[in-house]
Amino acid sequence: MVRTKTLLIVIAAILAAASTGIWFLISEKQEAQERRAKFFGSSNDHPTSGGEKMKVEW
Repeated sequence: MVRTKTLLIVIAAILAAASTGIWFLISEKQEAQERRAKFFGSSNDHPTSGGEKMKVEW
């Protein structure tokens, strides 16, 4: 009985640590992409780069 409880606690701790690590890696990757976009310039600044037509104003 005690051995089963200990095993369940160990499994829960491993799962918690793994999910925290995965969340941390995903958030770091997303922040790195945002920094890279800000450094090199985002494509949102240039609406014609996505194939959109420019509006001609007379």
